[in-house]
Amino acid sequence: MTTEIDRPRRLRVGRTLGDRVFRGTARGLGTLVLLVMGGIGIFLAIEATPAFREFGLGFFTTVDWNPEARVLGIAAVLVGTITVATIAMIVAFPLALGTALYISQYAAPKAKRWLIAMVDLMASVPSVIYGLFGAYLLQPEMVYVSRWLHDMLGFIPVFQVDTDPDAAVFAQSRYAASALIAALVVAMMVLPYACMVMREVFDQAPQGEREAAYALGSTRWGMVRSVVLPFGRGGIIGGTMLALGRALGETIAVVLIIAPLFEVKVRILENGTITVPALIATRYGESVGIQLAGLLAAGLVLFVITLVTNSIAAVIVTRSRSGADTEI
Repeated sequence: MTTEIDRPRRLRVGRTLGDRVFRGTARGLGTLVLLVMGGIGIFLAIEATPAFREFGLGFFTTVDWNPEARVLGIAAVLVGTITVATIAMIVAFPLALGTALYISQYAAPKAKRWLIAMVDLMASVPSVIYGLFGAYLLQPEMVYVSRWLHDMLGFIPVFQVDTDPDAAVFAQSRYAASALIAALVVAMMVLPYACMVMREVFDQAPQGEREAAYALGSTRWGMVRSVVLPFGRGGIIGGTMLALGRALGETIAVVLIIAPLFEVKVRILENGTITVPALIATRYGESVGIQLAGLLAAGLVLFVITLVTNSIAAVIVTRSRSGADTEI
């Protein structure tokens, strides 16, 4: 027979005033972010409607951008944007991962503080400084690297250039203002963002599991491979996607380096390409009517691509929470 004493008591959790304020503030800020993002998307969609209505699906398949002839398309622009961002991430990801691992696991305590400060300083440098560095310091040297790549790997379409690398007169202009040079500068810009996220997650790897790995005879690299990297999987993905979003939207550095060319091309060593941010930055001041609508439509496409990329990253990070697959 159950008595009054045997019945379980219902627990009531009372939130303090501070908890309620924090909960309401966090919820309000989250709602505000969603409203701002939705407002941006709605504004771009409304302003881009004339371009979509006039050009239809041809807006995505047309290469030329000629507002005088009422011919607008972003096929070449999308290819250039994806090319620059992809090359930048191929270069930045291993450097960011290696730098984050070195700072968090191998650097001495004093050196670690300096390295963290240097990485944070890299993230705070304005885009125009990176653009000037790429245009006036990196580019004159990279043309020789591009020529060497063309000479050694020219049989691969990506590394082909419409010139003879062994000609008596070196055609430097054919190797300048290329997607590769712009992507290298973008890689320098996104590297600190990815590195900061990865390093912070690596630093949070459980100390007990690290010591357990050492107790079982693991080397430092074995501990990193079996404890730190599995624990930081979510941070690696999150930092990479954060850097990718920055690479897709970089404007000033790309504008200062590339030679605008509306042509679908995969030759990364050859001069001439165009990206969505560069297109908007260079044409917005002179745009009216249908061209302005076309630029806003291009911005809407970039907005959707970035949103989808970050959403996919969020799903991946949620399914691979840091520490879920840690094994010793």
